[in-house]
Amino acid sequence: MKVLVIGTGNMGSGFIKQFTAAGHHVTVTGRDAAKAQEVAGKFGAKAVSSAGAASGQDAIVLATGYADAVAALRGVGDVSGKTVIDITNPLSADYMSLTLGHDTSAAETIAAAVPQARVVKAFNTVFATVLAEGPDFGSGNKVPVFLASDDAAAKETVKVLAQSAGFDVVDAGGLKNARYLEPLAGLNIYLGYGAGLGTGIAPTWIRKAA
Repeated sequence: MKVLVIGTGNMGSGFIKQFTAAGHHVTVTGRDAAKAQEVAGKFGAKAVSSAGAASGQDAIVLATGYADAVAALRGVGDVSGKTVIDITNPLSADYMSLTLGHDTSAAETIAAAVPQARVVKAFNTVFATVLAEGPDFGSGNKVPVFLASDDAAAKETVKVLAQSAGFDVVDAGGLKNARYLEPLAGLNIYLGYGAGLGTGIAPTWIRKAA
């Protein structure tokens, strides 16, 4: 699959590493061209300028902060019909609270701003450390990726990508359920940093045996 990663920070680097390792053709773009080139070269991906970067891609990973997301997505050219993986969380400056919630979400505002894209909320509950090191926590435990979208085909594309990198996948329903996933990420961040559990954690659900 052809995947464009927008962003070269810790999350962007993790996606580049995992998706190239899974055999996908990964292209990288970011505000700092030199850093994009460096990160791409490290994992065998290709760095490009933002203009027109969306062309020919099967999926686009929006690995930016929420505040930069819409501009970054618009900056890569025509995203009509493209599957866009929104990993953002609308965090406050201290990362300990959300700036949106209850009646909307970051994913919904991005989808409204760029309506031609097929937005899937995913990976927002996964720490960069976990993404970089991989989803296998041992003893048969794998980190889940929760998917929320109103587009079934786009959701399937993201499911295939996530599973190819070894993640479990949980269908979290329509895009409005990003209103639940983003606070879940906020709790995960609090537990990791505020409660001192560290970043080697991930939220999941367990099911009682029948």
